[in-house]
Amino acid sequence: MKFKIPKTPAVRVKGKSFRLAAVDPDAATPFAHKRLSAEAAQPRLLVLRQRLCVLQEMLYAEHKRSLLIVFQALDTGGKDGAVKNLLTGVNPAGVQVTSFKAPSEEEMSHDFLWRIHARTPTKGHIGVFNRSHYEDVLVTRVHGLIDDKTARQRFEAINNFESLLTRNGTLILKFFLHISKQEQAERLQERLDDPSKNWKFDPNDIKERAHWDEYQHVFEDALRHCSPDSAPWFVVPADRKWVRDLAIIEIVVAALEDMNPKPRPVNFDPKQQVII
Repeated sequence: MKFKIPKTPAVRVKGKSFRLAAVDPDAATPFAHKRLSAEAAQPRLLVLRQRLCVLQEMLYAEHKRSLLIVFQALDTGGKDGAVKNLLTGVNPAGVQVTSFKAPSEEEMSHDFLWRIHARTPTKGHIGVFNRSHYEDVLVTRVHGLIDDKTARQRFEAINNFESLLTRNGTLILKFFLHISKQEQAERLQERLDDPSKNWKFDPNDIKERAHWDEYQHVFEDALRHCSPDSAPWFVVPADRKWVRDLAIIEIVVAALEDMNPKPRPVNFDPKQQVII
């Protein structure tokens, strides 16, 4: 990763000493130092969205490289909202969004990365993973489907897999949307209280919430072991949705600016073309 990371509340995971508990889910600094608020951040968001649209078009026209954006979070962490806000206004022809659910019987008959590789972005595209291959070192560990030794082997496989992608022209950015336990409780209750949001509620979310500490541990372990410079993890404080959205798009735009995609040269002289 060569691009200069903009100053946001997001924390770049670097090294085995990283502590998830050290990141405040409600943090807004340095945005707060700029006197930004949910309303005051809108002009900046608009500018970044417009720039993202231009860069995405150039990436599509270049057709040599791609960008993969991975989102992971606990239940109610805001993955859907983050994806929606990031891609607002972007040409859908140049974007591939994949939401990974529980693997099918066929997928379970292959290695855990088989279904993932098929969904990586093609040249010229931005690929977005709403959940990802990391589910296979998170949920599986919490529920005892794999042991720590298998998890370590999968960390190695993930690093090798992501290295293969980067060597073939895919830039990878990974975002963990970090919410507090209290914020999760409030969002779950809101889904119960608002009839228009009842469909979002899953009783299993309460069962998973009982494993909060275990999930914090396995997330931290995965972030520590799978955040090389070529495919970094960013922990995004996500209790405030506007902070989450602004931090993510700041980083994505900075990464694409550094890629500096250029349209492929045409094999004709435009000045010699006559429209009859």
